Amino acid sequence: MQFLDEWLVSSVEALLPGVALAALRKESAPGPVSLWETVVHRKLLADEQVLAAVATRFRFPIADTSRIDARVIQAVPEQLARRFNVVPVGQTDSYLEIATANPFDIDAEKALAFATGREVRMLLASPSRIKAKIDELYHAGEEIVSRLLAGIGEDMEVKELTEEDDELAGASAEEASQRPIIRLVDMMLADGVVSRASDIHVEPIEGGVVVRYRIDGVLRQVMKIPRNAGIPLISRIKIMSGLDIADRLRPQDGRSRVSVNGEAVDLRVSTLPASLGEKVVIRILSQRATVLNLVALGMHQDEQDAVTRLLTNKEGIILVTGPTGSGKTTTLYSALRMVQNEGVNIVTVEDPVEYRLGENIVQVQVHDKAGLTFASALRSILRQDPDVVLIGEIRDQETAQIALQASLTGHLVLSTLHTNDAPNAVTRLVDMGMEPYKIASALRGVIAQRLMRRLCRVCTQPTEEPPTERVARFVPSGTRLFRGVGCPECAMTGYRGRFSILEVLTMNSDLERRIGQGATADQIATAARSNGMRSLFDSGLRHVLAGESSLEELLRVTDVPLEEAEAPAPRERSSGRAPAGSAPPPVPPSIPVATTPGVSLDFAESLELVDEPPAADGAVAAGRGAGTCVLLVEDEDQLRRVMKDLLERDGYTVAEARDGVQALDQVDRFAPDLIILDLNLPGLDGYSVLTQLRSRPATRAIPVMVLTAKADEDNEVRVFELGAADFITKPFRARALSARLEAVLGRHRA
Repeated sequence: MQFLDEWLVSSVEALLPGVALAALRKESAPGPVSLWETVVHRKLLADEQVLAAVATRFRFPIADTSRIDARVIQAVPEQLARRFNVVPVGQTDSYLEIATANPFDIDAEKALAFATGREVRMLLASPSRIKAKIDELYHAGEEIVSRLLAGIGEDMEVKELTEEDDELAGASAEEASQRPIIRLVDMMLADGVVSRASDIHVEPIEGGVVVRYRIDGVLRQVMKIPRNAGIPLISRIKIMSGLDIADRLRPQDGRSRVSVNGEAVDLRVSTLPASLGEKVVIRILSQRATVLNLVALGMHQDEQDAVTRLLTNKEGIILVTGPTGSGKTTTLYSALRMVQNEGVNIVTVEDPVEYRLGENIVQVQVHDKAGLTFASALRSILRQDPDVVLIGEIRDQETAQIALQASLTGHLVLSTLHTNDAPNAVTRLVDMGMEPYKIASALRGVIAQRLMRRLCRVCTQPTEEPPTERVARFVPSGTRLFRGVGCPECAMTGYRGRFSILEVLTMNSDLERRIGQGATADQIATAARSNGMRSLFDSGLRHVLAGESSLEELLRVTDVPLEEAEAPAPRERSSGRAPAGSAPPPVPPSIPVATTPGVSLDFAESLELVDEPPAADGAVAAGRGAGTCVLLVEDEDQLRRVMKDLLERDGYTVAEARDGVQALDQVDRFAPDLIILDLNLPGLDGYSVLTQLRSRPATRAIPVMVLTAKADEDNEVRVFELGAADFITKPFRARALSARLEAVLGRHRA
């Protein structure tokens, strides 16, 4: 008979009685057996004797398994530990110490090195001691999990569904003995559904894993699990959603479908590698908990009427905007319910398909790996003669182009876009490369949306606290405000349930003309408000004054509008001359300048601005700069401040930006007459900003003066090829800068 550890024969042969080894070889066995375990089991030798003999002969160190840190077991998965009968005893950033009874197992060494990314060092231990330690370490979490489960009711039933099981979603799950980790995942999902959670967040922390539920848009911690139980919990979630449990270094997305107490629930699972492990977010999509109609969304009657009027259009594009989790998809689905009937061909393209909408609606799931993208699916859909097309999200230029074209050729297109408010949806499409005149003719309306929490009906009480100074001017005198004090019904939060607040921009001839001419977001907003559009703040405030929510919740969801005196007025392109008798234009709000300790603000004298003519008694020079707005794009705070002072003394109105992205936002906001642009900017550099300005019709004609320390000829030629009006190198002189700025403006006006 051959032994699994044949290498051990030479070490123990001298310790065994004369014929003992030969007798063992003559015995028959169904397969190879371990010599070490056999001689110990038959009491021919003790573990300590074999251990000492091997350590002496091969000079292997003996492992101390009595002081293993439980955190070390996270380095080696349980499957590998049992397969090779090893147990980790220590680790550093570069190597892993393994206790093994077979230090010559090359396969084990390679597999462990590959799985852990560390050099493997073998230490000796007996087979029986290793098995006992594996059971002790890898099952320690089950006792903890069992204690966690003790506080969760046993009356909730969870069953994993396959596609074939969908029709049997209401059937009872068969009772089966499950390990505590599996039961913990099932109970966590069931508890999340019962608690009305929209998301379950499983987040690694130092020494453990935290589980949080997002209820009514706010995260709430529900349990903390030790690390040796939390890692198997994450693996169980990944198995349920069809993800690779061995791949912990890349983000993954999956889906699953379960039945909780007979109710079918869709789960969207997303994993993200983090410094302390993987974070998992489970999005819960329960059709029973979501009522798809506009009335259930909690809109005011005039908002419902505005949305309904938009849906009466037979062609064009309607956009719903807002951040992730603001209810955009639910609103779109509710809109589809209004136009759904047997005579209308409705097709959706989604990633993922969140709810199954039933008859007369065909839903298409995007599959990027198979080549089924939003753009490719949309092309095919348009050949299917649809009446209404829903696009889950406009993410890129190609999708936007096809959607716009479809809306101009007799289709009603519904989609979502990530912008902060309704007017900025137009500038976002322009940034994607869409022509303003096409947007103007295709767009029918934009709905910006947020979700506010509703006060709990059980514990709501009037509040005597006066509103804060920020919002006091919006609350009529004598209005009773309410707050939730907290009760078991609302989990002591004071809120239960949510409703929508909307900003509905409806197109008219004036808006169409302005958008076609490349108007900024502020100009679009002003025109839309004159057409009856209410802001998100106004919509939420009406709910607060009606006692449905609180001022604190309103301020959590929306921003307080600027006072009229603070708000920069939208400005038409200036001719450079102020009307006779008019006051100078208001200075745009400047970006706070961060000062460095120990650095004087007067350090800019070294930038050769020494010949700057002083203004008499600090008075602002009148004349050449009046009525002209200059956007100053410079990432050095001190230099930007000095240049701003210089320009304001000449009478210019100055807007500021620290980086390229902020510069493009400020261009849309202030519509400057001239831009002074540094090339070396964080994030989006000056070359990219100049390219984008020249690619957009609304900004193509704005003169740009490039200001840079890169004074080489190639760089100068490049910026002129990109469309710059002038090229100035640092350091520069103040009067020279003023003269060149006037020259550029003069050429532009001419």
